[in-house]
Amino acid sequence: MNIRYLSPWSIVRALVDHHYLLGQLIKRDVLLRYRGAYFGLLWVFLNPLLMLGIFVFVFGYIFQSRWPVQYSHIPFAINLYCGLIAFNIFGEAVSRSPSAVRGQPSYVKKIIFPVEILPIVPLGAALVHGAFNFLILIAALLWTGHFSAQIILYPLLLLPLLLLALGASWFLAAWGVFIKDMAQIVPLFVQMLFFLSPILYTASMAPEVVRPLYELNPIGAVIEVCRAAVSGATIDWAAWGVSLGIGVVAAVLGQAFFQHSRDEFADVL
Repeated sequence: MNIRYLSPWSIVRALVDHHYLLGQLIKRDVLLRYRGAYFGLLWVFLNPLLMLGIFVFVFGYIFQSRWPVQYSHIPFAINLYCGLIAFNIFGEAVSRSPSAVRGQPSYVKKIIFPVEILPIVPLGAALVHGAFNFLILIAALLWTGHFSAQIILYPLLLLPLLLLALGASWFLAAWGVFIKDMAQIVPLFVQMLFFLSPILYTASMAPEVVRPLYELNPIGAVIEVCRAAVSGATIDWAAWGVSLGIGVVAAVLGQAFFQHSRDEFADVL
């Protein structure tokens, strides 16, 4: 593996040098997904809201779940939605990454096309959806009278999750070229990770015997600090910093692996 790929600056350079092309691909991806749909772009709002409604009904009314005291002043649905926004960005990007390169053979076979930006497109589309959902979250907080100025930190707090998703997307996009089954395996893993992350509950509610595993989960740490920002509670910056470090390492290794593998893509496809 070429050592020059093991640098965070190579990631920044790829994003800066190809920002216009990347923006156009993300725009095309979002619009094509809803083209011809009766509700069109309204599905950006409807999908998470319908999912939220189901979870609130099942866990809030049937199982009667309750949040710890530091979050109890925030409505159950808002606490839940806060975690859903963060995880859905990660889940959407990672679930679609195995087909990000395999599904675009015409781009791969063009010598001058920057193939490394293809796995970033699903993450960019997920961020568009996340931005709309974040606006819904702010509106809900204002409507219920629980708005805290600390919520402006929410996008910053997502940074470790975005880097982790970026690194995973590069890894899985490369593997997806060689192993077609990745497109079926990864969504199952993401669904499993959803229930193992503190979205429907907090890490403190997990059994003590497995709690150390939750503390090692960077996704869970990001969700916890995002929930703290929304509720106005104290943010655990130390846990966030550890998650940021893990995210940077994942992104650097993911890009290095992708660049190391890319020369064989055209032969496989």
